[in-house]
Amino acid sequence: MGTYLLKKTANTFLTLFGVVNVIFFLFNVLPGDPARMMLGQNEDEQQLALVQKKYGFDQPIFTQYLYYLNDLSPLSFHKNDPEHYTSLSSANYSSKTLLALEKGSIVLKYPFLRRSFAKQGKKVTQILKETLPNTFILATASIAIALFLGLFLGLLSALNKDKRIDRFIMVFSTLGMSLPSFFTAIIFAWLFGFVWHKYTGLEMSGSLYELDDFGEANRLQLKNLILPAVVLGIRPLAVISQLMRNSLLEVYNCEYIKTARAKGLGSQKILFNHAFKNALSPVVTAISGWFASMLAGAVFVEYVFGWNGLGKEIVNALNSLDLPVIMGAVLLISTIFVILNIFADLVYKYLNPKIKLI
Repeated sequence: MGTYLLKKTANTFLTLFGVVNVIFFLFNVLPGDPARMMLGQNEDEQQLALVQKKYGFDQPIFTQYLYYLNDLSPLSFHKNDPEHYTSLSSANYSSKTLLALEKGSIVLKYPFLRRSFAKQGKKVTQILKETLPNTFILATASIAIALFLGLFLGLLSALNKDKRIDRFIMVFSTLGMSLPSFFTAIIFAWLFGFVWHKYTGLEMSGSLYELDDFGEANRLQLKNLILPAVVLGIRPLAVISQLMRNSLLEVYNCEYIKTARAKGLGSQKILFNHAFKNALSPVVTAISGWFASMLAGAVFVEYVFGWNGLGKEIVNALNSLDLPVIMGAVLLISTIFVILNIFADLVYKYLNPKIKLI
C-alpha cells in the first residue's frame, strides 16, 4: 500500500505539472494584453507600464512561465525588490521564510493562483473558495440522487431481465444519457419553476444563499438545490443503472454464484452477500469519474439556474477573458480529478481484496 501511494503521489505531481504547462501556454498565446484586461477602460500608458512590470507581462514568455511555476510551487524564491513581481508581499502570500539570501529569500507558502483581472485584483484562491463549496454541494446532491436511484433501478432491472419493467428502465436510461444537460435544465426550469410554480413552489433560478427582502443577510434556500441537482444527476443516474444491471447479470453467471445456489443459499443472501458487492466495481469507476466531471460539467446547469458555483464563475471568466480565474479553476478541477481516481482505486481494493494495486 505504501509503495502504491508513493507511486500515485509521484504520478499525481507529473500529471499536474503537465496540466500546468498546457493551461499556461494555451492561455498565454491568446491575443490581447493582460494588463489592458486588468485595467479595463481606465488604462493609460503609465499605468499599463506599471502593471506590466508588477506582474511580469513585459518579460519574455519563458520568464513568465518560470514566474508562474514560482507562484504555484510551495517552495518559492522571492527577490527583495519591493516593486518586482516576485517580491514577497503579505497581500499575495501567507508564507514562512526558510532561508534569507542576499538578493531574496526562499519561502514556504500555499500555491498562489494570482489575482483576477476583472474583479479589482481579487485573489483567485478567494474566488474559488467562495464558489467551490456551492458546486461541491450541488455535485454531491446530484451524485447521491444518481447513486441511490441508479443502483435501485439497475438492481430492479437485473432481477426482472427481459420483462416489461426491464425494458422501461433501459429506455429511460438511454433517453437520460442522450439528453444534453443544458437542454434538460431549460425544460425543467420552465416546467417546474414557471408553468407548475404554484404547485411545486420552486423558482426558475436561485442559489443556495439569497439576500433577504431587506438586503441585509443571506438566507439558506435549500429548495433552489432541487432542480439543478436533479438535472445534473440524470445522466449519471442513467449510466449507473445500466452499469449496475449489466454488472449484476455478469456476476450472476460466475461460478461462485452457481456454487452458492447449489449449497442452498437463498436468493436474497446470494444477492446481498455475494453478487451486489462484486458488481459495484464498474459503478465505483463511474461515480469517481462523474463526480469530478460534475465540478466542470455543471457550467451550463449552474448558468441556467443562476447557481453561484464554480461553473457559473468559469462562464463569467470566459466572457471577460479573466485568464487567472480560468487557469486556476482548470488546475483545481484537474487536482480533484486525480485525487478522486486514487480514492476510487482504494475503494476497489476494499470491495475486492484480491485486486493488486499497481
